[in-house]
Amino acid sequence: MTKLTLISSAIFSVLCTQSALAATVTGTILDDKKNPIKNVSVHVHGKNQTVKSNELGEFSIDIDADSQLHISKDNYIDSRITVTESSNNVTVSLLPTSVETVVVYASALHKSSLEMISPVSVLSGDELRNKSKPTLGETLKGLPGVNASYFGPVSSSPIIRGLDGPRVKITQNGLDASDASRIGPDHATSSDSLSAEQIEVLRGPSTLLYGSGAIGGVVNVVDNRIPTNNIDDFTGAAEYSHDTVSNSNTVAAKLETGNDGFNFHFDGTKRSGDDYETPTFTVTDEDGDVETENSVENTFIDSETLNFGTSYVGEHLTVGFSYGSIETDYGIPGHEHHHEHDHEGETEEEHAEHEGEEEGEEVVFAQLEQDRWQGLVSYALHNNWIETINLRVGYTDYSHSEIEDGEIGTTFTNETTEARLNVEHKFADWHGMLGYHYSDSDYDAIGDEAFTPASITTSHALYLLEERVFGDVTVELGARIEDYKIDSNISAAEHHHDHDEEEVEEEEHDEESIAYSKSFTNVSLSAGAIWQYKPGHSIATSISHSERAPLSAELLSNGLHIATGTYELGLGYHIEDNEAHFEPENIKQETSTNLDISFRRFSGAFGYTVNFFYNDIKNFYFQENTGLVFDEEDGLESAVGAHDDAVAVYQFRSKDAELYGIEFDAHYQMTPNAMVKVFGDSTRAKLKNDEGNLPRLPANKLGSELQYDLGNLQLTLTGTHYFDQNDITAFESQTDGYTLFDAQANYQLGLGPVDAQLYINVDNLTDELGFVHTSFIKDKAPLPGRNIRLGVRGYF
Repeated sequence: MTKLTLISSAIFSVLCTQSALAATVTGTILDDKKNPIKNVSVHVHGKNQTVKSNELGEFSIDIDADSQLHISKDNYIDSRITVTESSNNVTVSLLPTSVETVVVYASALHKSSLEMISPVSVLSGDELRNKSKPTLGETLKGLPGVNASYFGPVSSSPIIRGLDGPRVKITQNGLDASDASRIGPDHATSSDSLSAEQIEVLRGPSTLLYGSGAIGGVVNVVDNRIPTNNIDDFTGAAEYSHDTVSNSNTVAAKLETGNDGFNFHFDGTKRSGDDYETPTFTVTDEDGDVETENSVENTFIDSETLNFGTSYVGEHLTVGFSYGSIETDYGIPGHEHHHEHDHEGETEEEHAEHEGEEEGEEVVFAQLEQDRWQGLVSYALHNNWIETINLRVGYTDYSHSEIEDGEIGTTFTNETTEARLNVEHKFADWHGMLGYHYSDSDYDAIGDEAFTPASITTSHALYLLEERVFGDVTVELGARIEDYKIDSNISAAEHHHDHDEEEVEEEEHDEESIAYSKSFTNVSLSAGAIWQYKPGHSIATSISHSERAPLSAELLSNGLHIATGTYELGLGYHIEDNEAHFEPENIKQETSTNLDISFRRFSGAFGYTVNFFYNDIKNFYFQENTGLVFDEEDGLESAVGAHDDAVAVYQFRSKDAELYGIEFDAHYQMTPNAMVKVFGDSTRAKLKNDEGNLPRLPANKLGSELQYDLGNLQLTLTGTHYFDQNDITAFESQTDGYTLFDAQANYQLGLGPVDAQLYINVDNLTDELGFVHTSFIKDKAPLPGRNIRLGVRGYF
């Protein structure tokens, strides 16, 4: 708190500075045929000032120093021009494009999606609303280079270029989502796509701004909880939809208003649904019997979210606060427990009753609760080299309880405090960002599945990001140094057994713990450039060096993880004579050297983006089958001759690995009303020295989309083929390919002051049976069958 007090004092001290209005800049905005363009946004970089051009393309905006104007409009390539106090009657020409251009907030330097050096995809507007699903993984899996972990449709996290979990950072407005999704695939992300304004996916290492947890990429969910632009009118939106595949209903609403610089935001969603249906498939139970299924049990959802925010937006100062709440109950498929009873001394009736219980399965579901507070202070200075000072702070209280037979079996909690201070500046011809990032995560797990001990993870980081324009080439350099520390108490027991209650009480009384603390210094460096070799065409390349320390789950795990059907051991354990000893020696950081090359065209009717990447990772952390199993009575033992109910023991190892591949998407505007897109990706991931493939590698995909606009009616047909996955490890099975067809129809209604839209989405049109290779429970939980989604949206 002392650090935050000093930061706040420094910020408010600059608020006392005085300045006077310097000049008014006027200009005209034209297209490539010299015709004026109306309703173009003209924004003063680093300030909270935006105006719109009139019918003649004219605009007028006030500046108080030499400034940069950011000029943008849908279906046109953004333009940035430098103006001075003497600038007047400037003329700006915008080139048309069939690619939507949006500002990428995760870039920190206010770049548009077409100006980014590192590959980025953005879902926003109607495209985001049409593709929105209950989880981030299912919402984003159609993007090139992105797949989903898929632990059923209610717990599915994004996979970027074959990396997920602790290597993909999920953020909300730039701050960590702070849930437990990185601990296990059955833990859902707490970010909701329904309330998002846009979702940004940064592929490749993004560790400079977001830390070592972003060595694989970043998914940033942007909403308007804290309004950063003045809201002059009372506006709102509402939506209702029904999905047939799970009999689910979703209601969402948003309200915004403002007056005299003060702004208010509210949004909320409620979603409820039953187990989802599938095409017919077979599954083998524990006794070896083959059963036929047409649905996946225990995949219901009941969720409520509520977000409130307020802000004051002045000419230079923005101050805001928000609160968000999530309460979600969702089923966890493949996570059932069986009753076992001692029948000695029972009557015949009691014996029959208990036999029925043994044959039945307890319903296990998760109860997720999160309270999240965020604050923002931003000040735009009148200074020759400091443009803005921006401070974001957040506190998140998260809990995830697994309910078994009506009682809490295990509870995971995580309290996170985070602060990010950015100072945007310009020095000579360089423009950049100097920042400080603080994070403190207090994680705990209590119960039968507490396979990871309680831990406190703290990090402090300084980072610098600079860019400079050399004619048609923009160069970007960056560096980050991070102090990362894990503190925990490790049980002195060498391995775990299940005992009766008396033995457990004795063990808890006698058990000792070992205080464990480990610090790492993570260093990240990057260099990149983008060459606009002609208007609407560019080549971008970047190289980065990133270091990542292990999460507590990767380092300290020692216990049964029922969701994945495995017994997990961390890097810190050594197995000797079928016993696990905690000997955390020579723990080395995971080190990534990543190269990206991108080719882009985004002007005119035809455009494309093609990305090639190569990622060399030393000391790559992954789970490897040890050849041992865990039995509740005997502990760790050889898999040969073990009991049928024993589970495989997987341990985190570190070995050198390499990942490489290609991502692409292309589009062609055939007519003013029709557009066709083609997209796809291919990722290869393997250990070096011919030691085999990495587990659960996403299948390659190839897809196409046809969009047709008939005025008030918009039609979309998408087909995506997922190829066979034969690049597997010794303990995996191959996964057959499948093809999914999705159709959408949106009809615009004009209801006076309300802009309404009726829509129907048909997912998996042909009712194809598909298994997801990246899923831990792929054989038990195929993708949903044909789903018809009916909905209505309204805006006012």
